Amino acid sequence: MEDIVRFGVSIDSRLLKQFDKYITEKGYENRSEAIRDLIRNNLVEKEWNVGTGETVGTITIIYNHHKRELTETLTSIQHKYHASMVSTLHVHLDSHNCLEVLVVKGKAREIKIIADRLIGTKGVMHGKLTATTLGKELS
Repeated sequence: MEDIVRFGVSIDSRLLKQFDKYITEKGYENRSEAIRDLIRNNLVEKEWNVGTGETVGTITIIYNHHKRELTETLTSIQHKYHASMVSTLHVHLDSHNCLEVLVVKGKAREIKIIADRLIGTKGVMHGKLTATTLGKELS
């Protein structure tokens, strides 16, 4: 079992009031869990900024599948980086537009390159990389 360490934090009352509002909005049960989550988020962001660790994430893109050669280009990029592709979800939003969510795994630096290639492809209307971690260092 992990050791739980208690520590005190000094904080401006106005900042604490804003933090308590944040806790309520997010549905945290207490300040401790909110603080732990903020620390975890910061550590995950650091992991991605370093770029060398094994990470996971999702790349979400929206595009019009009627755009000439766009589907083929997106598929080609995915095949080029097949070792990083874990899974793909394809959803037809309407008669023209599609949503794809790609689950990717690998070095953060490489995943950023893949995301930039897909999102930057001419004809992609919107895209976003959501970065997370394997969680090995977080508890």
